[in-house]
Amino acid sequence: MTLRFQRALRTSSRRPVVLRLLTRLFMPVAALLVPLVLLLAWSLAARHGLLPDQILPDPRVVLQTLRESAASGELLEHTLVSLQRVAVGFAAGAAAGLALGTALGLSRTLRGLLDGSFLALAQIPVLGWLPLMILLVGLDEELKVIVIGWSAFVPVVLNTTQGMRDVPPALREVGQVLTFDPWSMFTRIVLPAALPAIFTGLREGLANSWQTLVAVELFASSEGLGFLMSWGRQLFQLDLVLVVVLVVGSIGFVLNWSLGRVEQRLRRWQVSAA
Repeated sequence: MTLRFQRALRTSSRRPVVLRLLTRLFMPVAALLVPLVLLLAWSLAARHGLLPDQILPDPRVVLQTLRESAASGELLEHTLVSLQRVAVGFAAGAAAGLALGTALGLSRTLRGLLDGSFLALAQIPVLGWLPLMILLVGLDEELKVIVIGWSAFVPVVLNTTQGMRDVPPALREVGQVLTFDPWSMFTRIVLPAALPAIFTGLREGLANSWQTLVAVELFASSEGLGFLMSWGRQLFQLDLVLVVVLVVGSIGFVLNWSLGRVEQRLRRWQVSAA
């Protein structure tokens, strides 16, 4: 009985490890299942002529267009222009959003003065500002940077403010007991506690910036991925449009994943520092 009990105990202790390993192996496969099914359905629909090529070109044609545009350097050129615009606009909008969100989160007086007005302005879709922005700055590069920056500014402000406000009072009391000065209270108590909310705002802001970029380039641009998409639509080259869609989706995924990795590293640093 003792040997059987020990064997059963060892088997039961191994099961969670086996389940975790199976889960880690299965999840990447499951994540690829939907794209593979969609790709198969797309291939079958194109091969059997269920939709005309002007609406849904064959995946092989799209792949060939991707190779040609990449080999010619045209795709890379437009991609770099779009990435530069997003980098400048997001950096400006996120920096301003962090500053204002921190001020609103820490100051009740400032929050009482600006909170209502800012929330009202935040309800206006970012593209709703385009007519006014065009009148003020025209259709040049400044328009794109301002619109992209605003799309990042709003979620960063909202999430940073909420993160600062949601710091548990018990943590603040610990800082008071340790006689922290205001700067130490902010850097050692408030900021680490608000970090998850801040990164949520940054990730939302980055996603909004990338989506807004394509929209504003479709509207007013002579270069960039949005322009390339519009150009393909005007020439009825749906294969080029789909190439740009794939590139935009892939870059957006990589940007969000990269920011998530930075957040994970910061959280690990917090745990090790604690």
